[in-house]
Amino acid sequence: QVQLLESGGGSVQAGGSLRLSCKASRTIGDYCMGWFRQAPGKEREGVATIDRFANTRYADPVKGRFTTSIDNAENTLYLQMNNMKPEDTAMYYCAANFARCPSSDDYENWGQGTQVIVSS
Repeated sequence: QVQLLESGGGSVQAGGSLRLSCKASRTIGDYCMGWFRQAPGKEREGVATIDRFANTRYADPVKGRFTTSIDNAENTLYLQMNNMKPEDTAMYYCAANFARCPSSDDYENWGQGTQVIVSS
């Protein structure tokens, strides 16, 4: 088990940037880490993943704008969000799954989420 705590959410105008952080309670070098988001009235959707080999994958709506990375020394996952759009408004969650990246959102460990609001 690993506890996750997101931070860095807030309000930003369209075209702006935010960086989300996800602090883990233990080393996450052997975990697949994911970012998800859920907008009001919509289903949760995957945003980005980074596996234990540092391979990254991004959902089509955020490709070229969002970047995820890990600082293993700090046990922290990041999501850098640039050129943000109103449709990026959502609660953002980080998740961790030991060893493998699930094909869906079936991750073992989840954070509480951090709110992101993008105004036009």
